[in-house]
Amino acid sequence: MKAQYFRAMDAIHQACLFVAGCCLVVIVLIIPYGVFCRYVLNSAASWPEPVAILLMIILSFLSAVVCYREYLHIGVGVLPMFLKEPAKSYLGWFLEMCMLITNLFMLWWGIKLVHTTWFQGIPEFPLISVGMSYLPIPIGGGLTALFVIERFMTQKFFSEPEPETVSQFATE
Repeated sequence: MKAQYFRAMDAIHQACLFVAGCCLVVIVLIIPYGVFCRYVLNSAASWPEPVAILLMIILSFLSAVVCYREYLHIGVGVLPMFLKEPAKSYLGWFLEMCMLITNLFMLWWGIKLVHTTWFQGIPEFPLISVGMSYLPIPIGGGLTALFVIERFMTQKFFSEPEPETVSQFATE
């Protein structure tokens, strides 16, 4: 059962990565188009900026899910480094419980927000409702909650990110 759950989480992780990457590619393509229309053709297109904003919302929430699973999220590792077992495990359980509560909050209240705003229209896109634009909130919360459950199952609370996911360039 655990192996099937881990395989499902791998598939979800890959799907999030693919969708976030597609959003980034589309943003990179449509923003120059908008600039070209505005400054070269002197006829501004009304849709590139709102589309880029909607895609950036999706990109942000799905990238956060990916970063959480790959241990690339912001975290301070000083305290766990100084702790020994079982205190380190207790801290890991506590932090992951806080993470689970936060993401269940996002899921629950995000669904309520989507439900409340579902029939409000976006002027630039009559077919897309405001509620649809808020869908990444509960989706991101739900997916991250699934990855928190995976972390509870593996009990790898303070792992280092894989070397291929971290840039080798100095940031100082």
